[in-house]
Amino acid sequence: MKTRVIAGLCMAPLLVIIYFGGTALAIAAALIALMGVTEFYKGWEALGVKPCKNLAYVMIAVLYAGHFILGADQVFIMAWLFVSITAAMIYGWDLEKRGPYDAMATVLGLVYVVFFSYHIVLIDCTLWGQLVWLVVIAAFGSDIMAYFSGYLFGKHKLAPVLSPKKTIEGAIGGFIGAGFFCGLFAYIFFDHGMLVHYIIVGLIGGAFSQAGDLTASAFKRKMGIKDYGNLIPGHGGIMDRFDSILFVAPLVYYYIAFVLKVATISW
Repeated sequence: MKTRVIAGLCMAPLLVIIYFGGTALAIAAALIALMGVTEFYKGWEALGVKPCKNLAYVMIAVLYAGHFILGADQVFIMAWLFVSITAAMIYGWDLEKRGPYDAMATVLGLVYVVFFSYHIVLIDCTLWGQLVWLVVIAAFGSDIMAYFSGYLFGKHKLAPVLSPKKTIEGAIGGFIGAGFFCGLFAYIFFDHGMLVHYIIVGLIGGAFSQAGDLTASAFKRKMGIKDYGNLIPGHGGIMDRFDSILFVAPLVYYYIAFVLKVATISW
């Protein structure tokens, strides 16, 4: 527990980055994508799969260079996604050295780690850029409350094969806790007229956070590794700490795009 607390304090500078947003947040997201996809591909290498790290690095550079030049341009983003997937599929053509599994692992890393994490930057570019805070609060709030709820009340296993320590009671506590923390934060700092939306984002975000965590656990189980890395004491690697955010960030962005915009227009 002490190690986890110390590691959590070491991540405090990330809160400063979120506060300033803009270029600082984009650079941080790019670094997370770079380190995260490296860890993810190393996990696949443990299974004998050979994803193309160099392609991922190039596409990360292209994505963020394009962002700094064009901003959150939807046509560019879709073009980037198309080129990334196409290039990864072409990588699998050399059947003597690699194959379809290597190509698919490359695609998965580009979409799951790089593209999903980029949604943090996309949120910052919207009129509701402050909701980046809800991504972090929903993810970490769910994790914290799930831990304590499971410790105090946990009796029924949630997914014993994927994560033996997780319980249904803990999952419920994480779900409710994320909604509560997001609502409380929004009540203090945001527009009260949109409070119900922020609570909904927290509740759904809490569920997606746990889904992201279990998805990462499923990969690790299959890869035969305990952690993706050892960068953060008590937490493992970048992927171990940000696995839930990879699911929550797109959720928040598309909630903004499909719900908040409509709600604002109707008002």
